Amino acid sequence: MAQKPPTAAERASRLKLMVFDVDGVFTDGSLYFGAEGDSMKSFNSLDGHGVKMLQSVGVQTAIITGRQSGIVAARARELGITHLYQGVEDKTVALAELLQATGIAADECGYMGDDWPDLAVMRRCAFAAAPANAHPEVIQRVHWVAEARGGHGAVREVCDAILRAQHRYDALLAAALGG
Repeated sequence: MAQKPPTAAERASRLKLMVFDVDGVFTDGSLYFGAEGDSMKSFNSLDGHGVKMLQSVGVQTAIITGRQSGIVAARARELGITHLYQGVEDKTVALAELLQATGIAADECGYMGDDWPDLAVMRRCAFAAAPANAHPEVIQRVHWVAEARGGHGAVREVCDAILRAQHRYDALLAAALGG
């Protein structure tokens, strides 16, 4: 008899590391460029708090992104994300380096992405997630899809889902309520 594949919650319950793309995940995917070539990105504060909550229960966090940006480096520092890979052409190579550096196995790793450059790395992780507005080919291949769009709370949603799957959400909420 064939064994049933694990549910998204079962996959999330084993995570020790959650990795995120940036554009289209932490941001809405818009790229703003000024006349001098300077750029701006907008980040959602709820997403940032979700990342901090994951870290507070021992889930490490990382970013692997194809673009290079001082703005992303600053946001990663602000959130305490020490594993930052920018300007990455092959995200699977960066993931392999990350797993080697952390000593975490791929079956304890999750990834949230939104477009084709994320597909190969998602296939190597135990848990793959996407924002609601991810490319349809990505949505078809992930284990979990947020209701929110990238840059509008999708990261927070996946963080909450991981915390619930690991039975940590209620304790964090109780602490926030002062109890």
